[in-house]
This record gives sequence, structure tokens and C-alpha cells, in this order.
Amino acid sequence: MSTHDAAGDPRRWLALPVLLTGAFLPPLDFFIVNVALPSIRTALHTSAAQLQFVISAYSAIYAVFLITGGRLGDLFGRRRMFLLGITGFTLASLLCGLAWSPQALLAGRMLQGVTAAALAPQVLASIRVMFPSAEQPRALALYAATFGLAATLGQLLGGVLISTHWWGLSWQLIFLVNLPVGIAALIGGALLLRESRATQAMRLDLGGVGLLSLALGLLVYPLVEGREQHWPVWTYLMLAASLLTFAIFFRFEARVARRGGTPLIDVQLFRHGDFSLGILITLGFYLTSAFFLTYAVYMQSGLQRNALQTGLATLPFTLGYFVGSMSAAPLMDRLGHRALPLSCAAQAWGFGIVVASVTHALPDALLIPGLVIAGLGFGIGLPSLMKVVISGVDTHHAGLASGMVITSLQISAALGVAIIGGVFYSALGEHTGVDAYAHAFALGLGCNIAALVLNTLLSLALGRAKTEATASIATAHQ
Repeated sequence: MSTHDAAGDPRRWLALPVLLTGAFLPPLDFFIVNVALPSIRTALHTSAAQLQFVISAYSAIYAVFLITGGRLGDLFGRRRMFLLGITGFTLASLLCGLAWSPQALLAGRMLQGVTAAALAPQVLASIRVMFPSAEQPRALALYAATFGLAATLGQLLGGVLISTHWWGLSWQLIFLVNLPVGIAALIGGALLLRESRATQAMRLDLGGVGLLSLALGLLVYPLVEGREQHWPVWTYLMLAASLLTFAIFFRFEARVARRGGTPLIDVQLFRHGDFSLGILITLGFYLTSAFFLTYAVYMQSGLQRNALQTGLATLPFTLGYFVGSMSAAPLMDRLGHRALPLSCAAQAWGFGIVVASVTHALPDALLIPGLVIAGLGFGIGLPSLMKVVISGVDTHHAGLASGMVITSLQISAALGVAIIGGVFYSALGEHTGVDAYAHAFALGLGCNIAALVLNTLLSLALGRAKTEATASIATAHQ
């Protein structure tokens, strides 16, 4: 079927757990790696830049091909791409788990990024076409909860797996655990998912894929590698070239659209004020990903906690997230677009308490409440953000919109690790004491706070255009 009918797919609620498994694995494998970094560094003798690339290379490759993955689902079938994606992701996870060198691990991570990009957009797109309009908010809320659950539980699950040392393995288990989950999702998808695709076939915008890939590569690589190389001239040239390439990319996309083609990104969508602003806020929202990296390094290398203790140390944030995600729906109903600035402000407040606690400006006992408040804001913010960006997009562009939302989140995550991770490691330098790690962590988290304050201010403008349009219509009828 190409679109859902009024009743929806009769097996939609049975198929939803399968789809949510596909939504869970890609973000999980972004966050679960953080607690394994010290073990990976010891076992594979990696540099700090290579450790950052283990995270940011996955995120950047994932971001580059997400929109293409959405287009492929629209063109060749979402069920087919979901099954191909989950199969490829499972095999790539096996390669990561068997990695014998930093290069092998990076190759596996990049392959994970490509296959995750084929998998993830099919989830939101399938929800849009399988569920009737009345049930979509509930299904999308479960999707947002799953996405956030992967982010918040990743480090705890990683700590548990690493500490078990099953079969004499440690960091390898964070990748090998994907094998049984992926196989189960593959079987469930084959049995329960029905095929759907766009009503009109669309050609792939290979030129757009190439330009976007080049632009992101020129941006992320020098941000990660520049610090290790003491910022030579080529890093600044690459950053300048990335801005030029992004400009060329958007001009190219507009020209493809004017000629009647199918651009990778439909620039017409950006004419809707809330959609454009929502994407911009999304680009700033997931800079929070750097918190998970720097917190894990601070706990393990600074405070000498093991992987399990580090995972447990994120539990207050996770608990706050659960409360926030459970409260998100009624808050969105009551506050509308105002729920998003509230969530960003709560995250900034919570992280501010964490910084003050770590630097001893406030008692250490306030660290846990700070993490809870930050998690609460994150739990409210993610579904609020999803609702803002996804709402109003018709099913014809379901795959494209899904790809654009997750692409923006992943670009944000890659930039967070590259930029804020770079600030952290630059502040740390060659120092190894607890105070040095605390200072570097506080400085990196301060960058997160600044981004969240900016997001709070930007998100206050959401819904303004719609409100003004409604007021104009009401005035015209008076």
C-alpha cells in the first residue's frame, strides 16, 4: 500500500515494536560507546582524535546518508529498506565487535553509519503511512520515547555489558549485543511489515548526496583532527571550504527543484517558518551529546570510576528523562510550542548546577539533582521538538521529512562531539589530575549551557507565524 487508509494497517500495533527496535539501535550505538572509550583506547592503542572519530565518524556518515535513506524508502519500498538496513547494521556491529585495530573499528563504525541511515528513516515514514491520523500522535510519542531512551540508557547498558566480561570480552560486547536484537527485528519485520512507497517515483539526487557528504566531511574532520595537529593552515582552509560547499549545495538543490527534478532536500519546506526554525533548533539541541562523552571521560579517567560505576552515574539523568518523557504529552497539550523553551531552560539550569557542583561552587550533593533536572528537560524537549518539526508534513514527503529530522539531530551530535569534545581535550591538555578533568568537564558543559540558552530564546519564536496568521484571519472576518 502507498498510503494508509482511514482505518490504518490492521497489524500496525504488532509491527510498531519492530519499527521501534529499528529506531532504538542507531542512537543506542552512538551513546553506548562513551563508557567503552577508555577500554578501547587501552586495547587498540588509539589516540584521543581516533576516539572522537569512533563517535563522530559514525554520526557524520549517518547524517550524510539519512535523507538519501528516506528517499530510497520512498522509491524502492520502506519495508525492503528497513530489512536491508537492519541486516547491514547487524553485520557492521559484528565487524566492530571483532575489530583488531583502530582502523578496523573506524571502518565498522562508518559501515554502521551507512546502514543505520538506510534503516532509521523507514521507521518514522512507516508510522506516518501505517497509522491513521488519530493514532499518529500516540505512535510518534512512543517513537520519541524510544529515541530518547536509547540516548539516556546507552551509557548504563554499556557499563553493565563491559563489567560482565562475558566470554572474556569487554568493550566488544557493546557491539555484539546488537546481533540477537538485529536478528529478532529482521524476523519480525519480514513477518509483520507491509510494503509502502511514495505514490510517485522519485529519482535519487546523487549530486546533492555528493555535495552534502563533502560539506560535512570538510566540517567534521578538521574539527576533530585539528586539535591533535595544533590547528595547521589546512584545518582553517577546510572549514572555509565547508561553508562554501554548503552554500553550493543549497543553490544546487534549488536549481534541481526549478528544473522539475527531485532534490535531496526540498527547499520549499523551509518556506514554512516553524519548520525552518525547528530544524535550526534541532541543530543546536543534540549538542548535548557531548555531555555524555565528557561526563564518561571525567568519571573514568578523572575520578577513576569503572565502566559500571560510570553507567550508574548517569542514572539520575535517565530517571529525570523518564519523568520528563511521561510528562511531555500533557505539557505539550497545555503549553503547545512553549513546552520546548521550557525544556531547554530546564536542561541549562540542571547543567549549571552540575558545573557548580563539580567545581565546588555548590555542594557535591547537588550533582544528582542537577542531573535529574537536566534529564527532565531532555525528556520533555525531544518529543516537543519532534512534534514541531514533523507536524504539517504530508505523507508524500514522509521519508524526506524523517531523514531531515534525524539528519539534523545527527549533524548536531557530530558537531557536539567534535567542537565541545575538542574544547574538553584542549582544556585538559597533558594534565591528568582530578582537578584538571573537572575543569575541562565544566568548560565543555558550559558550552552546552550556552547552546541551550540560545535554543531557549529561538524556540520562544515557534508558533508566532501561525498565531499571527490566525489573528489576521480573525480580524478579516470581523
